[in-house]
Amino acid sequence: MGKLDGKVAAITGGTRSIGRGMAEAFLREGAKVVVNGRGEEKGQQCLAEMDAGDNAAFYAGDATQQADVEGIVDFAVERYGRLDIMCLNSGGVQQTAPVFQMSDEEWKLEVDWNLNHVFWGMRKSLQHMIPRETGRVLVTSSVEGKLGKPGIPGYAATKHAVNGLVKAAAHEVGTLGITVNAILPGLIETDIVRETGPDSAIAMGLGTYENLIEAFSGDSAIKRPNTVEEVAAVAVLLASGAGRNITGAMFPVDGGTMPY
Repeated sequence: MGKLDGKVAAITGGTRSIGRGMAEAFLREGAKVVVNGRGEEKGQQCLAEMDAGDNAAFYAGDATQQADVEGIVDFAVERYGRLDIMCLNSGGVQQTAPVFQMSDEEWKLEVDWNLNHVFWGMRKSLQHMIPRETGRVLVTSSVEGKLGKPGIPGYAATKHAVNGLVKAAAHEVGTLGITVNAILPGLIETDIVRETGPDSAIAMGLGTYENLIEAFSGDSAIKRPNTVEEVAAVAVLLASGAGRNITGAMFPVDGGTMPY
C-alpha cells in the first residue's frame, strides 16, 4: 500500500526538475498524476520516461496564463474524477536586475509566474476541494521568501507574497479537512538553475555560476546543494495522511540555510 493510494494529484511545471521529482514520487506512492508544462512534445516525452501508463497524464499550458492554470484542475477532474492534491510548483527567477533597472513588463512577468499562478491554481482547486471537505494544496516557494538577495527582487517579493497567501488560505479552510502548505527549497542544481544561473550570478554580484553555487552552499549547514528527491520526499509527507494536521507551514528543504 502506497501513502497516496487512490489519490489524484496535479502538478504545474511537472515535466522537469522539482515538479518531475514530485510526480515520480507520487506515482511510486500510488497516486494518479497530471503533469503540466508548456510543450506538448516535452510533456509526452516525460510521460514515456515515467512509464506510468494510465496513471499519468499531461496537460499543456502556460503557468503565466490564468485559463491554462485553471484548466489543469478541470482536466484532472475530467480525466480521473477528482483532485486530491494540487501542487503549484511552476515558477523561478525570470528576470535578474536590480530594482531601479527592472521594467514594468519584467515585473509583471515575475508576478504572473510566481504569484498569480499560485493564486489562480489555489482558488480553482479549493473550489473543487471545499464541497468534498478534503484536499491538499502544496506550493513550491523558496528560501528567498524569507530572505531576499540582491539582483532578484521580483523573485524575492513574489515568494514572500506566496508565503502570506499560504498562511491566509490555510486558516480559511483548516476546519474542512484541507491543508495548505509551502515548501521552501534552498539551492538545487536543476536544469533550470543551470540555464538561469550565470545571469543570476552576475546580477547578484557573484560573477560566475561556480561562485553562485559556492556561495549558496556555503550559507547552508550541509555545505552542498539540496536535491530534487529531498524536496519530493517532503511533498509526499504533506500530501499523505501523515500531514493531515500540518497546515499553514513553511517547510524549508534548504540544508539549514534560513536563519529562522
